Amino acid sequence: MSRTRPKALVLTGYGINCDYESVGACELAGFESERLHVNDVLNNAGSLGTYSLVVVPGGFSFGDDLGAGVAFSAKLRFFVSDKKKRFRDELVEYVQKGGLLLGVCNGFQILVRLGMIPAVDGRYGEQQVTLALNREGYFIDRWVRLKAEEGSHNIFTRDLHFLRLPVRHGEGRLCAGAEILDAVEEQGLVSLRYCDGYGMPTMGFPENPNGSEHAAAGLCDPTGRIFGLMPHPEAAISVYQYPDWTRGSTDERGDGYCIFKNAFEYVH
Repeated sequence: MSRTRPKALVLTGYGINCDYESVGACELAGFESERLHVNDVLNNAGSLGTYSLVVVPGGFSFGDDLGAGVAFSAKLRFFVSDKKKRFRDELVEYVQKGGLLLGVCNGFQILVRLGMIPAVDGRYGEQQVTLALNREGYFIDRWVRLKAEEGSHNIFTRDLHFLRLPVRHGEGRLCAGAEILDAVEEQGLVSLRYCDGYGMPTMGFPENPNGSEHAAAGLCDPTGRIFGLMPHPEAAISVYQYPDWTRGSTDERGDGYCIFKNAFEYVH
């Protein structure tokens, strides 16, 4: 008897524009994927429990009015269903029961503003960091090198070392107070760092495209089941998406594929 495939939910609506690529990445990794408008999810309280992975993709939700991810995160934070349940609380319960939550670029910005990441000391719902304007002051679209943190409990980056993924954002500079940044480091919540050609974390431009503190490109929560990152793994699932693919890679899978495959193997 064939085993039922785990299901992935990919949110869309209000300016999200990486939804189809995210569905494709989930499907390639093994998930049965469903793309739904956020309103359909909000109006169907309790539906998250049918999914093993929820993806909040990149894009420019609500045109980045008031700041990237501000309006979309407020919609999720303050929505209350007919059953008098807040959606943000439903998200926390979903993760606590073993569900996976992935936010990419604008999705990362949304999860940060929702207080789902980094959730230092398990304090969900409290925004502890922000993703500010790039230090150079303009939109950056380029490929970057990344180093996965050894020993991280992030299930999405298990057994990964170095990756190359594209970034395309104007607000990706991770900032926080010194106390929070110290706690993020102490609790192992940095999952990816921008690195130079020698594999060393760097604050230098353009290797660190936005000037993120501690060279952080991605964070997880204390469970390791919520992951947010500025680079786009769904845009690097095939070697043919890379600008130098003609140099003859022997592996047709891109580095981004590994992130989705780790999620699949965790729940399958």
